Amino acid sequence: MTPLQRTLGALALTTFAAAALAQQFVYPAKGQSPQQQRKDEAECHQWAVGQTGVDPTKAAPPPAPATTPTGVQPGAGLRGAARGAVVGEIVGGDAGAGAAAGAAAARAQSRRQGAAQQQAAQGQQQAQSAAYAKARAACLEGRGYSVK
Repeated sequence: MTPLQRTLGALALTTFAAAALAQQFVYPAKGQSPQQQRKDEAECHQWAVGQTGVDPTKAAPPPAPATTPTGVQPGAGLRGAARGAVVGEIVGGDAGAGAAAGAAAARAQSRRQGAAQQQAAQGQQQAQSAAYAKARAACLEGRGYSVK
């Protein structure tokens, strides 16, 4: 995955978190005034941030460490080629073929690991956004609002 793709992914997650929060509808079930509702929502936002450590109004963290344009960790191919050359020389007496195979295998493994890490980060971001929304809703409901 390229750095541009990671940046776009982080932007999409931020947008997702904001959209999830925007989908929370708050109704003043006990006749609270608009001013009171704004005050309660601001206080519940602060409380939810304190409970979860998540603040959807802040920018997303920077993207993961840089990779090459093909989505491979720098040096993965070289390390794989070195290992492949040793194995190729020992097994078949052809270090060149072993190096080529080792480099290709190492690059593929690096791409898979990068994709898995990104997927895990996205899942964690979604879980944190959901926890924040749940905490905010609990606070507002405790103050007499209906939250859906």
